[in-house]
Amino acid sequence: MRIGALNLYPVKGCRGVALTRADVHPTGLAAGAVHDREWMVVDRRRRFVTQREHPRLALIETTIADGGLSLAAPNVDVLPLSSESGAANADEVTVWRSNVRGFDMGDAAARWISAFVGAELRIVRFDRSRKRMCNPEYAGDSGAHTLFADGYPLLVVGQASLDDLNERLAAKGAKPLPMNRFRPNVVVEGLDAYDEDHIDTIEADGVMLRLVKACVRCKVTTTDQASGRVGFEPLSTLSTYRRNDALAGVTFGMNAIVVRGGALAAGSRVRADYRF
Repeated sequence: MRIGALNLYPVKGCRGVALTRADVHPTGLAAGAVHDREWMVVDRRRRFVTQREHPRLALIETTIADGGLSLAAPNVDVLPLSSESGAANADEVTVWRSNVRGFDMGDAAARWISAFVGAELRIVRFDRSRKRMCNPEYAGDSGAHTLFADGYPLLVVGQASLDDLNERLAAKGAKPLPMNRFRPNVVVEGLDAYDEDHIDTIEADGVMLRLVKACVRCKVTTTDQASGRVGFEPLSTLSTYRRNDALAGVTFGMNAIVVRGGALAAGSRVRADYRF
């Protein structure tokens, strides 16, 4: 088994960045000063928005250079962001049921995102002075916390799981889907299909991750990440064989927390310990 891919999503809901090497912090992957889901788009109520509400977010590219982040989209100027830029004081913002704080990135950033998406929006950066704790029902007393991710620091998917799904789609005459529909941070090659469901920990390059909760998939998976167009797959097919009644949805991939951080490289060998 090996690490097949590493993906960082600096802005929740926007395109990710493929990495050959990533730092692993308690809050997930990072590339230098840029962390996974460190930025988020919010509406007038300061509540998070994603591709669920605005599929055009899928068209916004994120680029990491010189310790900062920039956003690019079709037919608009590049928007530079920085981990240091933004308002001096953080405001209350909401992501799911979590009330946390975020630094507003300013009016220029708000005009940029609003004009491209077609809604009144702003961009905020996570305020680390207040931790956002993961659900102890799954993370236990680990102290795991995250930034603006849906609930956990990382998402792990086995490549074979996508391969199996694509075989089922092909049997229906549907086109195969790329891994970016599922927005994983870590893709593991060499597992059997859906083996990640049964793994306790994975270890590579001295980094250890614990897989704690199956990931319930939402309508974002039906958005073509290249065009922003919304369809029906893969949820239509996943609902025929990946229904999880306990979680009231279909699952694909596993949410993970960081047991031991460090640095991960794509291609590194992986050791997996199973729950049984």
